[in-house]
Amino acid sequence: MPPLHQQVVLITGASSGIGAALAQLLADRHRGIRLVLAARTVAKLDSVAAACRDRGADVLVVPTDMTETAQVQALAQQTLDHFGRVDGLVNNAGYGQMGPVELIPVAAVRQQLEVNVVSVLTLTQALLPAMRHQGGGRIINLSSVAGQVAFPFSGVYNASKFALEGVSDALRMEVAPFGIGVSLIEPGPVKTEFFTVARTTSEAAIANPQDSVYHPALAQLDQVAQQFLDQAWSVDRVAEVIHQALGDRHPKPRYVAADYGSLLLFCLKTLPTAWVDGLWKKVYGLGLLQPTATKKD
Repeated sequence: MPPLHQQVVLITGASSGIGAALAQLLADRHRGIRLVLAARTVAKLDSVAAACRDRGADVLVVPTDMTETAQVQALAQQTLDHFGRVDGLVNNAGYGQMGPVELIPVAAVRQQLEVNVVSVLTLTQALLPAMRHQGGGRIINLSSVAGQVAFPFSGVYNASKFALEGVSDALRMEVAPFGIGVSLIEPGPVKTEFFTVARTTSEAAIANPQDSVYHPALAQLDQVAQQFLDQAWSVDRVAEVIHQALGDRHPKPRYVAADYGSLLLFCLKTLPTAWVDGLWKKVYGLGLLQPTATKKD
């Protein structure tokens, strides 16, 4: 692998949040680096690109809707046509939604998996032949601690990240013989628009949540989100972890980006399930939910 300042790095979801922070960090630290920035919002994407160019980066902007397979494949082709190679792929685009598994419509489930899993597979598959041909590369997939443990009212989001983790683990073993590294980044709460988007997405998808049997607990979600945000990392701090994963000579399979994240995950995965369930019951107000009475004939 060439040094980072000689690499071509493609970042999806680059118009804001972690993706934008990473692009500007790479441009700052590695003058002359070649960046491919992809996202849907053209104006924001152009703004990030301008900031990176001011720092000495060579930037290609490719507006892309990650739910459109043809656009994702075109992103890969435009990258190779323009720069002739790709050394680092950062699959950062994604979003979350919150709500009871029972109430999230199947169409919203498909959309979640399309963006968080299928688009990652599509872009990765399109770029792997070029990485193999050039003798190596690095693939960084943005997961979450929610890819390791499940949380109430995050089941569909959990499903997308659990799937991404499984695919990434298999892919890591499959492409290692070709000099291609695959790593997962597992942030905890991050100071982005994640929770706002998650609530907005869920409110649009779930009809009349106030009439639901889950409403007493759902009404507390904003309070729960604030508790998590009090411990949240900045996007710059998460970008530093991704930068490390791109530059490590021997990349780790997973990089946890959360305070005491590794210890927390260890505890949540090894403590008795009943204890963990009890913890989340208290945090998410599940004790407020009442069984539905049934009538006897």
